[in-house]
Amino acid sequence: MKQAERFQASVELLQKVEAELSKAIQGEVRFDSGSKALYASDASNYRQIPLGVVVPKDVDDLIAALNVCRRFDVPFLTRGGGTSQNGQCVNVAVVADTSKYINRVLSVDPVGKTAFVEPGVVCDVLRDAAEEHGLTFAPDPATHSRCTLGGMIANNSCGAHSVMAGKTVENVEALEIATYDGARFWVGATTDAELEAIIEEGGRRGEIYQQLKDLRDRYAEHIRRGFPQIKRRVSGFNLDQLLPENGFNVARALVGTEGTCAVTLQAKVRLVHSPSFRVACAWFSRYLRRCRCRPAFQQVRPHCN
Repeated sequence: MKQAERFQASVELLQKVEAELSKAIQGEVRFDSGSKALYASDASNYRQIPLGVVVPKDVDDLIAALNVCRRFDVPFLTRGGGTSQNGQCVNVAVVADTSKYINRVLSVDPVGKTAFVEPGVVCDVLRDAAEEHGLTFAPDPATHSRCTLGGMIANNSCGAHSVMAGKTVENVEALEIATYDGARFWVGATTDAELEAIIEEGGRRGEIYQQLKDLRDRYAEHIRRGFPQIKRRVSGFNLDQLLPENGFNVARALVGTEGTCAVTLQAKVRLVHSPSFRVACAWFSRYLRRCRCRPAFQQVRPHCN
């Protein structure tokens, strides 16, 4: 296995990248020392000084910035609220901040109980929009007032109320994505007929789907036997979402991949009924007694349909 090496960029290369980004996007291009210092850290203990920072005005800007970085073979990292606690928001890369401009709730469908959002939208902004229809987005990590949906999708966020209606992976219906090599398309649940049609169509999308299908077919039984069936399985790749019984859901397979496979441009997410009451307290004198009661508590669930 090839060992990962720290990316090295010359001053001349960075000057060219900065100049091309300034031509390509309408948003902000920040390669000054102060901006690099601001984006060198997140909520973790890690610190990595970025090559530079871009703040795209819209999704087309985000794509344009990605294209420039690809032309110069420069690492590219999208960032939301910077609330990650394991260094996911910092790297020696051009960091694209989606939280300032690409932060809209595009639409809410109260009948279908879904919403379309941009990656930089804050969790509470989506939840406030959904609450107007008696709905909510179930995952709500402690940073819900400032974390973004793009970041939640990247690390498969959960939160206290995910017990009610699942982690982020269970609440993503579809994603519009861009790959580093320039492909842009929607992904989601895929029937066998749709899968074969996509592969038959060819192109980069067909190639990706063919490789994912081959991966699934080769390791399906290992995934079924080996993946732990626990409520808070948020680490690693969600390869189980590629199984036929899960609808070959590429969108949900991408949830939790931390931007290593694709950049999220837009998301269709599931909304659930917003309960009137959410808090219940119980006191136990012994820890084991509390553990024994847990299955009974899980059966007493609020209405989520």
